[in-house]
Amino acid sequence: MSLLEVRGLTKVYSGLTAVSAVDFSVQEGSITALIGPNGAGKTTCFNLIAGATRCTAGQVLFDGQDITGQTPEQACERGIARTFQIVRPLAGMSVLENVVVGALLREHSVATAERQAMAVLERIGLGAKAHASASALALPERKLLELAKALATRPRLLMLDEVMAGLRPTEADGIAQVLRDLNGEGLTILLIEHVMRVVMAVAQTIVVLHHGEKIAEGEPGQIAHNPKVIECYFGGGAAHLAVKAAR
Repeated sequence: MSLLEVRGLTKVYSGLTAVSAVDFSVQEGSITALIGPNGAGKTTCFNLIAGATRCTAGQVLFDGQDITGQTPEQACERGIARTFQIVRPLAGMSVLENVVVGALLREHSVATAERQAMAVLERIGLGAKAHASASALALPERKLLELAKALATRPRLLMLDEVMAGLRPTEADGIAQVLRDLNGEGLTILLIEHVMRVVMAVAQTIVVLHHGEKIAEGEPGQIAHNPKVIECYFGGGAAHLAVKAAR
């Protein structure tokens, strides 16, 4: 069953088409990756789905309901949470207080929200830093805090925008394991990621964008051997070799 469906999604900025008639779906309980070179339109797609940007054309359906044109607040209330490429903790607040802000979406008291926030921090391995200043965290910890803030809203769909960017391989592997665990508990995840080793290891479905258009969709093994995907990343010569190898 599709939890999220994107139909003909299009965004034009002053004559420049950032996203053009993109279609894809995210199955409930899956991890789906949205990949492509820089400038492919991935973050624009995220912004359109999450309500940060209005689409020029197309539809976004969540759990069968048309949510096209919703605000980010409405998206979050429906159960769509997202992170951002550039992590910005709430200045002057502790790690726990940052997460409490997200938890207050569902909880009716600060005390209950604090308990919920603490449970999320413990869940992702950041419990020991709960009372530290959020602005003093190292980059890997800031990435986890960004994840915790989203999780505290108790989403049905978690959208992660390059959550592993700038991390060392062991740090990226640690976050990848957190995502596997969360998905194993039933959370649906849609992620943008450039760390292909991680994408191939965690995603069940991969959607590839290039110049704002979808050029491929399928399982990791299919995407890894798709000539169009190889060409968009490595150029025509590599694609020609891939076709020959497939024969």
